[in-house]
Amino acid sequence: MRHLLEIDDLTAEELGRILAIATSVETPRIFAGKGAALIFEKPSARTRNSMEMAVVQLGGHPVYIQGHEVGFDSRETVEDVTRTMSCFHSIVAARVFAHSVVERMAALNLVPIVNMLSDDAHPLQALADLLTLRREFGELGGRTVAYVGDANNVARSLAIGAGLSGMNFRIASPAGYGFSDRDADRIATAGVRIEVLERPEEAVAGADAVYADTWTSMGQEAEAEQRRRAFEGFQVDERLMALASADAIFLHCLPAHRNEEVTEAVLDGPRSRVWSQATNRMHAARGAMAWLMQERG
Repeated sequence: MRHLLEIDDLTAEELGRILAIATSVETPRIFAGKGAALIFEKPSARTRNSMEMAVVQLGGHPVYIQGHEVGFDSRETVEDVTRTMSCFHSIVAARVFAHSVVERMAALNLVPIVNMLSDDAHPLQALADLLTLRREFGELGGRTVAYVGDANNVARSLAIGAGLSGMNFRIASPAGYGFSDRDADRIATAGVRIEVLERPEEAVAGADAVYADTWTSMGQEAEAEQRRRAFEGFQVDERLMALASADAIFLHCLPAHRNEEVTEAVLDGPRSRVWSQATNRMHAARGAMAWLMQERG
């Protein structure tokens, strides 16, 4: 039984296989007559729509479930929710706060578990990012992606995925907002080397892709003003983009806070690929779920 809780659950070869399925013109109807449970403790427009449509494209029936409907460890234990879902569905995906929830689900080994986002990781976003980069540049080996901002779950998954794809990964974050020791160890254990820099200009210089994310993620709203002050000087604007490679693109996992972490001129500009990146969430999810089901046999 295989699960996808973080990008380093995959080998470089398996990652390539998922991206190949995602770009194939032939979509395996591997979910024909089957259901997929999509549990959302955290709401998301892109994740819900991309996952539901990916399941439909694979021939299955997606069932959207809000967090309060299952009540992890309040109405029922995480394990009992998982056992219940496995009675009806061939795969269970969850978008949660605590990463331990998806780990507990996967530990039962009843059906493949997909992490649609946790506070630690966002593997489906990383797959979509890599798919976007591959469609833009072809071979990714030797390319450089520069991440400007909070070293959060998106950054961690992207760093691992970039390393597995042979890319260089640079990150610039304000003091106190870099990778934790635990995250740095996880990235290093995956065999990925990253370049940690203090200034966005250093990270972006000559990069093939510049990546930003919101400075205040869901659940951090009380820190919003503090974070705006801390991230002053880390906005991706046209001046910063001019330091990147001549054919560099801009990426953002969305939703974006316009004129905060990125200016409208960059977000809506000719270098931006954020909407094709959003579209690739569906293709990447389809590739990941098809691969998991094929591995299950």
